[in-house]
Amino acid sequence: MDAVGRLAAGVAHDFNNLLTVILAHCESIVPMLPPNGPAQHALKGIRVAAERAASLTGQLLAFSRRQVTQPQVLDLNDVLAGTKVMTTRLIGEDIRVQLLPGDGLWSVTADSSQIQQVVLNLVVNARDAMPTGGDLTIETRNVTLDGQYVQRHAQVPAGDYVLVSVSDTGVGMDPETIVHIFEPFFTTREIGKGTGLGLATVYGIVKQSNGFVWVYSELGLGSTFKIYLPRVSGRPPAAAPVVREDAGPGSETVLLVEDETDLREILEHYLSSKGYTVVSAGDGQACLEACQGRSPFPPLLITDVVMPGMSGRTLADQLRLENPSLKVLYMSGYTDDALLRHGILPNDTHFLQKPFALHDLAAKLRHILDAPQGPRPPADLS
Repeated sequence: MDAVGRLAAGVAHDFNNLLTVILAHCESIVPMLPPNGPAQHALKGIRVAAERAASLTGQLLAFSRRQVTQPQVLDLNDVLAGTKVMTTRLIGEDIRVQLLPGDGLWSVTADSSQIQQVVLNLVVNARDAMPTGGDLTIETRNVTLDGQYVQRHAQVPAGDYVLVSVSDTGVGMDPETIVHIFEPFFTTREIGKGTGLGLATVYGIVKQSNGFVWVYSELGLGSTFKIYLPRVSGRPPAAAPVVREDAGPGSETVLLVEDETDLREILEHYLSSKGYTVVSAGDGQACLEACQGRSPFPPLLITDVVMPGMSGRTLADQLRLENPSLKVLYMSGYTDDALLRHGILPNDTHFLQKPFALHDLAAKLRHILDAPQGPRPPADLS
């Protein structure tokens, strides 16, 4: 299973590189097209599809336990409201959907995007169980699990929980199928119709959120998945308005190291259009050779983390022997959580998760370059 997890994370890494290229091209084309025209509409469709593909890589990373999580205090009614549009798109017109949000719902601590992913995976599972239509019910409510419940479900401590249930009137499952449904790559669908990762991902996310998931099903009578997340004190913070930072032009020389040729070329073109002088290289050794005798030394290195021959961190350590004040922006299709846990990146690192938007890259560069240079700890070359 560890090998499968590494495979999933590796696929997600390469896929995120490709998605960064797609999204970057979309962003660069927007100013060239007349506003509100058919080309803009088509471009928006490409961008939305790429963003949905990015969410798929998130599912792979969640399965491999290499996804970065951002747990916070949540109102699950608000989280489910955010899935309403996607739920409508995922199911057919022959399926009736009923949302039953509980009153006075308690708060839980979890990652909002992951909980949305759990619900959408269960919605897809329910849709496939109702090929000729039916009813889908999504409900939230407060529950207190007592000793009697714990006796029947030994893994669940007694206490207060918020319940999310997803019920369908589909074909249902027999007891033998129920035993295996949370196993990775187990599926009852035809070859090519499913990966068997959907419910395994649900299980992994719920457990990562300190919750529990149970399924109740009978052949011909549908299925109900019940997710219990522990109650926490406090209320969710008010949503902050989304402000897109408009980064100004630059004039500095920056080093750009990326082994994916298409991505390197579009990043180099974009940064040059913003006023930066870009010294680009396809690997660490080529970057070291390009920097020999260069004066003044570039103040910033932008580098992929995982590259053939030399990692981004090793490259940064080598360059800092020449310029100790060098600032570094790492980027990767892996998550910073995985890279930090494995000691690949220092804890005080600047990091961009692929796929990213070009304007986010520009904003990050200005933030790093304009920040005062503080004292750095000695480089760890071990």
